[in-house]
Amino acid sequence: MNPEKLSLRRRIALEVMRRKHIDLVERHPLRTLFWESTQRCNVHCLHCGSDCKASTEIPDMPAEDFLRVIDSITPHVDRHKVLVIISGGEPLVRSDLEKVGLELYRREYPWGIVTNGLALTDERLQRLRRAGMRTISVSLDGPEDAHNWLRGHERSYERALAAIRNIARCPELAWDVITCVNKRNIGRLEEFKETLIANGVKAWRIFTIFPMGRAAGQPDLKLDSAEYRSLMEFIKATRAEGRINVSYCCEGFLGEYEGEVRDYFYHCNAGITTGSVLIDGSISACASVRADYHQGNIYKDDFMDVWNNRFREYRDRSWMRKGECADCKMWRYCEGNGMHLRDGEGRLLRCNLHELSAKSRFDNIC
Repeated sequence: MNPEKLSLRRRIALEVMRRKHIDLVERHPLRTLFWESTQRCNVHCLHCGSDCKASTEIPDMPAEDFLRVIDSITPHVDRHKVLVIISGGEPLVRSDLEKVGLELYRREYPWGIVTNGLALTDERLQRLRRAGMRTISVSLDGPEDAHNWLRGHERSYERALAAIRNIARCPELAWDVITCVNKRNIGRLEEFKETLIANGVKAWRIFTIFPMGRAAGQPDLKLDSAEYRSLMEFIKATRAEGRINVSYCCEGFLGEYEGEVRDYFYHCNAGITTGSVLIDGSISACASVRADYHQGNIYKDDFMDVWNNRFREYRDRSWMRKGECADCKMWRYCEGNGMHLRDGEGRLLRCNLHELSAKSRFDNIC
């Protein structure tokens, strides 16, 4: 498969997707709201984009400040269609997480968390369920040695796997396992897949690590072109088996792999259907966007006013068509890749499509 060549059938499908996406940008309905509730964390991941630590100079955002944002958006949205995702850092380090979740539940917002699982005991899980938690994503990054190396904690794998086993006994939860693929675990995915299936995992999201934060200085984290293609082939084959619902993350346009490794065609919904409130009150888009593309701040701006009237950088991406993107034939479908892959100067840090090509003209910048 040549990722830079598109079949006629795939071009037609991409054109349909493109038209739908143009309409979505015009409407920009808020569907996912991330809350970066803390920058404290109980592990020390090599790939952390926000450099989270056990102790941080940035205090946790008070729960009442975030709930005021929720109350301000309620008259303007269908609360049943806005999923609130509490992230961090590690959200479970907050002792008031259940209190916040219960307030969201009382306001009729579905909510969930993204966690490393280290502190997710069965007792904590049951408290979160009683507070109305609907979704949960747990990070597990390969076999024990590979996972603990990436997460920087010798008991991380043991506890995350125990948490997954407990979650698997909760049929009302929508949940998945997130795996960050790197050079340490790329050759062991078949083995790891069997572990996930044996422990009741039905949904598996695979990420690759982008060069931001700590990851920028870790060469063992970045796949080369051959490894990246082998990952795509592994996902295709696993999807064909049908034993576990595996999907590549939303990161990056993949050319001929579009429609093969995800349940949808690539589009970046940052600032289009996905917004976030960051730890300092900044109003942003996807929480993975670490460069300063903030649009306002909850302590001085109304969230919905910002959502409806700013976010131009996210909704009109013509400014991205420069440098390596200027003459790209796939711009029509890619629009410059994900916003989280742009640095503070707007430069592209990584082109997924060209990383799938053995002769990548982007090797010197990725």
